[in-house]
Amino acid sequence: MEMRRLPFAGIALLLVSLATPGIAADVAAPAPTEPPVSFVNDISPILTKAGCNAGACHAKAGMGQRGFRLSLLGFEPQEDYEHIVKEAKGRRVFPGAPEESLLLLKAANVVPHGGGKRLDTNSEDYKTLARWISQGVAYGKETDPKLASIEVQPKHGSMKTRSEQRLKVLAHYSDGSTRDVTRIALYEANDKNMAQASEEGLVKILDLPGNVAVMVRYQGMVSVFSASIPLGATVENLPPAKNFIDGFVFANLKQIGVPPSPVCDDATFLRRASLDIAGHLPTVEEATAFIADTAPDKRNRLIETLLASPDYADFFANKWAALLHNKRDAAADITADFAFHDWVRDCMQANTPYDQMARQLLAATGTIATNPAVAWYKRVKEPQQQLEDVAQLFLGVRMQCAQCHHHPFERWSQKDYYSLSAFFSQVGRKPTATAGEDVIFSKRGIAEAENKKTKLMVKPAALGGPTLDIPPDEDPRLRLADWMSEKTNPFFAKALVNRYWKHFFHRGLVEPEDDIRDTNPPTNPELLDALAKYFIDSGYDLKAMVRVITQSSAYQFGATPNQYNGVDWQNFSRYYPRRLNAEVLLDAIDQLTGAQTDFADLPRGTHAIALPDNSYNRTSGFLKVFGRPEGASVCECERVQSASLAQSLHLMNAADMKAKITAANGRAELLSKETKPEPEKIRELYLAAFSREPRENELETTEAYLGRSQFDAQGAPLDAQKAKRQGYEDILWALINTKEFLYNH
Repeated sequence: MEMRRLPFAGIALLLVSLATPGIAADVAAPAPTEPPVSFVNDISPILTKAGCNAGACHAKAGMGQRGFRLSLLGFEPQEDYEHIVKEAKGRRVFPGAPEESLLLLKAANVVPHGGGKRLDTNSEDYKTLARWISQGVAYGKETDPKLASIEVQPKHGSMKTRSEQRLKVLAHYSDGSTRDVTRIALYEANDKNMAQASEEGLVKILDLPGNVAVMVRYQGMVSVFSASIPLGATVENLPPAKNFIDGFVFANLKQIGVPPSPVCDDATFLRRASLDIAGHLPTVEEATAFIADTAPDKRNRLIETLLASPDYADFFANKWAALLHNKRDAAADITADFAFHDWVRDCMQANTPYDQMARQLLAATGTIATNPAVAWYKRVKEPQQQLEDVAQLFLGVRMQCAQCHHHPFERWSQKDYYSLSAFFSQVGRKPTATAGEDVIFSKRGIAEAENKKTKLMVKPAALGGPTLDIPPDEDPRLRLADWMSEKTNPFFAKALVNRYWKHFFHRGLVEPEDDIRDTNPPTNPELLDALAKYFIDSGYDLKAMVRVITQSSAYQFGATPNQYNGVDWQNFSRYYPRRLNAEVLLDAIDQLTGAQTDFADLPRGTHAIALPDNSYNRTSGFLKVFGRPEGASVCECERVQSASLAQSLHLMNAADMKAKITAANGRAELLSKETKPEPEKIRELYLAAFSREPRENELETTEAYLGRSQFDAQGAPLDAQKAKRQGYEDILWALINTKEFLYNH
């Protein structure tokens, strides 16, 4: 074999090394051995950071992207390893020539890649991937340290608007070691209008004051950085604290320096509370009496009157029936729909404790005729849908993601999902002699559910709780109901009080209201805890929750912003106006105009808030346009609260609106025939629409409009009474189309 010739310098160095002890060892010693690269601890985080295992890329449901599939966010590293190393005949990695590996060529976009360039060839991540491949693409050893937790530093902070904070993220492992993973962690602000987080962990605060959180995610672990963003104004001259709610709201406003609006006047409170508690406008007589009342406790007495009214039961039954899927799919469903709605309404009217109501629903057995609560199982038939609805509605936890993979923002796994599903595994049904009706019962047997991924059977377990061995003769749903009503349950009470807080304040302490998790913290954690404790201590009293919220000064703040709090949409420094929902608005228009909407199969005069199911949306263009929900989801988001052009056009031009305004014996006709002075009739109109007296300029303008001369199409003067009627019709039309009428404020 021909020897390679050494350059002169190399020969000289070799001779010196032979003559000089120690030099040969320095020159000929191999490079230090590189530490082994772990797929789980080193490679999977790189793929996650680069977005390779995002839902829109190779973790897409089905076959991933172009035949290459990864688990979502790397929650299944063993599967990912198999796909990368062993699929496609091993073409994705070449240990003999790492840089020629398809995994690197695609990531660096050397070979055309649909996802574009994800890694630079000079980046540390690229080099780590190449080193892993060159080392033989090992998965790792059983003895390798496991990720135990991650820690973000700092965890809390007070930051000024337009300021920045760089985060540091530490990963703690089972062997006690710690690694700085700041560069490779993922960051996401829960409110992008308040803060932005870069890929390197730099948090930039924007212009809105309040509280914001940044979720930090690394290898299936999450941590949260919470920032308080003060406006810095002096908060003084606060109204008296009516109850514990005010203490927590006021303390937060002082901390962030946002002065609240003053407490609203009596007329505003009357209209606001009547719409929020009973779903209707006050009558002229009620408004007149309330404004004239000088007793200091009149607001509290109004709240009690509204809570005792049938309209309270109708209004909240309307809310709960939609969330509980009381929808009509066929003509045969009408009996079930009416019976279930009546059951919900009876619970509201009798103030059935919330835990008992939930228990009656979850553990319902029998037929609709004997136990209307079983109608829920008529709509929600599969254990998977049952557990998802129960978790989201009663626990404020969205479990849908965990059916297929680990929840990306939470700690819930597939095992948690199917363990919760197991509580419903023994629900049995068999048909009765009545068409479309089943008997619901608990089957005898061991409660368990199959994990669709592992194919293993799992027994029932509450979220975060131990596995339960439930005797075959016991209904497992009762165990679930027991756990839900325990005072130590971290979800049940919080989910309800947050949902009700949003009902009265237009946004929850946690938003969305049914997505309560560590990575989506409340804007006022102490208040949420205090409300949950109050609710539990009250015996899960729903009316007590309504009472304590509406009695607070925080609920009674005015809606008009001051010079400081116009940008505040999360700290409740003022009342946040919101559009009346479809049913309430329809009833309000009927009440103001003196018209009446008739509904099939219901007594004449039934209000829209008392409709039992979704079928009336199909026969009422108004309810459809204004977004009455179909009852297809447990999410409040199904109800459309946003304004639209179709809504504006409907209010201005629709035939049914014209019919209501011009109704025979309606308010316009009656006012035109009355002999009272015009100012008194105008006063009645404003009290009916806004629960307040007209202002001086409004009175003058309205009176002048009514007194003007009117002519028909041929130019002939109209009859005085007819002209007056048309004038009042025009005024009604104008009042209905004002924001003051269309919104609760």
